[in-house]
Amino acid sequence: MLDSDSKIWLESRFKNSVRFDESMSKHTSLRVGGAADAFVMPEKPEELVELIKWCRQKDIPCLVFGDGTNLLVKDSAIRGIVIVLTKCLKTITKRDMGKDGIIVTALAGARMQSLCSFAVKNGLKGMNFAIGIPGTVGGGIMMNAGTAHGSIKNVLDSIKILLPDGHTKIIMKENLDFEYRKLSLKNEVKEGNQGQPIIMGGCFCLHPSDPQKLKKNAEEILKARKERQPSGSPGAGCFFKNPLSGKTAGELIDLAGLKGKSIGGAEISLKHANFIINRDRASASDILAIIELVQETVSKRFNINLEPEIKIVGQ
Repeated sequence: MLDSDSKIWLESRFKNSVRFDESMSKHTSLRVGGAADAFVMPEKPEELVELIKWCRQKDIPCLVFGDGTNLLVKDSAIRGIVIVLTKCLKTITKRDMGKDGIIVTALAGARMQSLCSFAVKNGLKGMNFAIGIPGTVGGGIMMNAGTAHGSIKNVLDSIKILLPDGHTKIIMKENLDFEYRKLSLKNEVKEGNQGQPIIMGGCFCLHPSDPQKLKKNAEEILKARKERQPSGSPGAGCFFKNPLSGKTAGELIDLAGLKGKSIGGAEISLKHANFIINRDRASASDILAIIELVQETVSKRFNINLEPEIKIVGQ
């Protein structure tokens, strides 16, 4: 819990941009989750830097938050501070780079769909793979978001990070360790800095193309995505990473006979087995129970361990 002095400082510094004991079910796409001790929405990058430094000095844990679309917050409280980036880091700009293409800079709190739309409107090819992917640019970079059409690592040029001591650093793509649905920052980034760096934004190398062709392609991708994925109930996209070879996670869950299975208010989608939806006022515990059921059943049936794609936080 935050002490009274910490609450007084947060209120005096952030005024209406801070809330205490804020239910995270209001801020996640799954509509579940316990309360955060404090929920802060800095309005300027300088405020974000100040808050991160203050948290470090006070040894207060913090969770950086975007749109809450790839996140499962447990029913118990989140200790410390949830820091939201969608107000202070949301701009998208571009600059010409000659033969190598166009560099588009998107800050971490900008929506992925805003970045995709920006690219299409400006006749820039490269981002259409991400059409329909929810969440923010920062989250997309951290999870190396992607589809069958491509992934973040294919277009990323560099990232800007904020270290816990308040300093910022630019890291080029060649110094980043990308894996399937994951970005691992190399050791030199972490050495000498307590805590995990925060991604403040990314630069993407895109290429000139016909805006009308890009728009048509984007519409086709979005239509196909909507046809094969559930809608109408709260969800968080694909729950499990696909195995490196063989059948996809959705195919394995379907073959295990789990499509449509429900626990409490949570259900494995009948439309796509790798989607767990909040069908009827589910709790985080309901969803965690379904995750465990899927993992145990698929492991017994196929000897494959499915790893969650979503991030699970809370106590």
